[in-house]
Amino acid sequence: MGLFDIFRKKKNNVEPESTTNSESLSESQFETLSQSNSETTTSSALTQPVMEQVGLVDEREADEWSKALDKKSEAIHDLPESESESESESESESESESESESESESESESESESESESESEDEIERNEQQVYDEGLKKSRTGFAERFNRFLANFRTVDEDFFEDLEETLVGADVGFDMAIKISDELREEVKLANAKRKEDVRDVIIKKMVDLYEADGVNEDTQMHFAPNGSTTVILFVGVNGVGKTTTIGKLASKYQQAGKSVLLAAADTFRAGATKQLQEWGERANVPVVAGKEKADPASVVFEAVAKARDEHYDILFVDTAGRLQNNVNLMQELEKMKRIIQREIPDAPHEVLLVLDATTGQNALQQAKLFKDSSDVTGIVLTKMDGTAKGGIVFAIRNEMHLPVKWIGFGEKASDLREFKPEEFVYGLFKELVS
Repeated sequence: MGLFDIFRKKKNNVEPESTTNSESLSESQFETLSQSNSETTTSSALTQPVMEQVGLVDEREADEWSKALDKKSEAIHDLPESESESESESESESESESESESESESESESESESESESESEDEIERNEQQVYDEGLKKSRTGFAERFNRFLANFRTVDEDFFEDLEETLVGADVGFDMAIKISDELREEVKLANAKRKEDVRDVIIKKMVDLYEADGVNEDTQMHFAPNGSTTVILFVGVNGVGKTTTIGKLASKYQQAGKSVLLAAADTFRAGATKQLQEWGERANVPVVAGKEKADPASVVFEAVAKARDEHYDILFVDTAGRLQNNVNLMQELEKMKRIIQREIPDAPHEVLLVLDATTGQNALQQAKLFKDSSDVTGIVLTKMDGTAKGGIVFAIRNEMHLPVKWIGFGEKASDLREFKPEEFVYGLFKELVS
């Protein structure tokens, strides 16, 4: 099932709960009413006089009926053995009934357990979907406004149509290359050529965007990589000033600490004033220790001390905060390479992840940062922060199309719980759910 099909399935499955509740209530009321009617009918039949049920009889016939009944009762008294046998049979029947009842109870219990498990899974999925829905509200509204303005002038699919479409996509931070690619492929789309309604045109465009996004992500590795059991995982964070590196490290430290991992933080950003204190505050919140040096100290010395401590004291994860580098600053990039060499000397297969933190609100500037950092360092994935603050969610499409770097985490707010593992299907649904009919 393709990503767009999953999107459509999600959209079709969302129904107002009030409708379902009212339907189930009416069904239960109907069943109760039916049962009460049947009970009333039965009780009224039982309380009818016997003469009414069998018809009227005269006195002679009544005497014959009473004599026959007397003879039958005498015959029954003469058969005590058969009575005891029937009693034992009824007892065995009741025992078997109780056994079957207990079996059915155990079956119902196992069914209820499996139902509760599936309900909890559905609840987790619902909560995840709610986070994406709320976090992408601004982007979703921005996309809708741009598309509505674009479609307001729709008359026919011609060259002007495609030029306007490209401008709309670039304005939504989809990226120039991605916008041209979408436009070129839509020129060959038969469904678009035959589309008459604005809604049909919109659906075809969005489906093409989702299909291309999915195709660009084939073989993309979105998983976090960790060292084998017993070894320390080292994760290095890079990016320019102000994108949220320190905050992201604090949130991830809190998440993994709550998951039962032992976490250590390295405050290797000795360049920015207040960076070490900020990381220490996050460490206190998450009850995680922080290795820090003096202000303006050599960042490589802080990294060396942190790596040695993490290795010798068997910490599960070491997060390394680095100075906010301008990607074209040669000295700072050389400093980053020096830190990596020190890490690899102490732990040969580290760092296990180099995560580039990008601010989603900077749009195409974030894309340029990603290109330059990828060329100068071994970036393994992206953390996209402040997603709730941008009306241009198309940056996710541009990163995958032009960089082929996986977005591994996405931030929707200030709380630790607002940082989420990136899930393409939830992102696509949260971004386009109000646009596709």
